[in-house]
Amino acid sequence: MRRWFFTSESVTEGHPDKVCDAISDAILDEILEKDPAARVACETTVTTGLVLVVGEITTKCYVDIPKVVRRTVEEIGYTRAKYGFDADTCAVLTSINEQSPDIALGVDSSLEHKGSSEDEFDKIGAGDQG
Repeated sequence: MRRWFFTSESVTEGHPDKVCDAISDAILDEILEKDPAARVACETTVTTGLVLVVGEITTKCYVDIPKVVRRTVEEIGYTRAKYGFDADTCAVLTSINEQSPDIALGVDSSLEHKGSSEDEFDKIGAGDQG
């Protein structure tokens, strides 16, 4: 009989992974609310007193990312420096570029569609980078 080990990670409320996911989700929601055709491939990382948002975003709208970050951190409950993180005083750094034209080629139209497939679902391009 074979034995298998199954492992998984579970983190609790307030864990940096959950904070990062909440920030990234809030940025995506804000952008898609204003521009449903936007493409967003951004990552968030946090450490004591610092939030860093990086990636590629292609959109026709403007979103004040530091404002979204601070609002999200405040909603999570980090509102005092003594907690190690404060929505009002943490540094928020962003490094956002437009989506690479190479990625857009794969996302704008699928490989199957480029190969003359007539199936409606084959027209939809997809990628893990926006």
